[in-house]
Amino acid sequence: MKSEKERPKISREWLLVIVVLVILAFISMFIAGILSSVISDGTPTTLGNAAIIPLKGIITVEPSILSFGEEAATSSNIIKLIDRAEKNPNVKAIVFEINSGGGSPVATEEIVRRVKRIKKPKVAWIREIGASGAYWVASATDHIIANRMSVTGSIGVISSYLDFSGFLGDHNITYQRLVAGEFKDIGSPMKQLTPMEEKLLSERINLIHDYFIEGVAENRGLENDKVRELATGIYYMGSQAKELDLVDELGGEEEVKAYLEKILEMPVELKKIESRKGFLEAMSGVFSKNSFFVGRGIGYAFNAYNMEKAMKIVS
Repeated sequence: MKSEKERPKISREWLLVIVVLVILAFISMFIAGILSSVISDGTPTTLGNAAIIPLKGIITVEPSILSFGEEAATSSNIIKLIDRAEKNPNVKAIVFEINSGGGSPVATEEIVRRVKRIKKPKVAWIREIGASGAYWVASATDHIIANRMSVTGSIGVISSYLDFSGFLGDHNITYQRLVAGEFKDIGSPMKQLTPMEEKLLSERINLIHDYFIEGVAENRGLENDKVRELATGIYYMGSQAKELDLVDELGGEEEVKAYLEKILEMPVELKKIESRKGFLEAMSGVFSKNSFFVGRGIGYAFNAYNMEKAMKIVS
């Protein structure tokens, strides 16, 4: 076995070369992501008479570089696309192509309120996932078409976080609590919830759940009690959702087109409308293409200093 002295060593010059190459590779990937988002923004020169608006990934108010490649549907962007489609006289109907497990309750409600104001025929097309907040958005349309094997429903709210208090105790680490206001550090991962804190958080989660149930019941023309029975947080396959009146029809693109041709009484051309990506979204795309991914659960970890963002409507 070779001694330490006999082992070949990497010179400082070669080490510098390697570091520079790594930096250049990262910069080139970054520039490629930015250019691709600018050159090909997905906006067609002419829209079909039925505009498809994609709603994919976590629903959020603002894009975040901390999502590490997680695809996101921001409420501000979705609303802009709706505005563009509504103002275009050639667009006779709007289709929401949904593949999302939900997200922020605030962003979800912003989209729902805008969808309900659309005067043109509007259809939700659930492809793979249309759960939780994404289902709430779908329920605000005139007609929901879902793949029979899609994941739908999941009417529920989650606000979970990691509790490190046991770890701190095992390693003789002390959490020094300095707060002004009894509940200022509620949900801190450094300590366990008190019974009162758990009660307060549960009340707020249940309140959002009530909003969710009332919204779906109103949008779908169902009794509140019926929706509440279904609102256990469990998801349903598309075929089950059809039997429960959570969707109107099973199918895909062909069924969407057939439905619109029937109500519009004209041939329908579906065409996707997308917006140009911003800086954070472009960065997210670069990370995604290069396998930088840290599970979604981290994004949902409870942050005591930003409670509203932690209360996600998720599957």
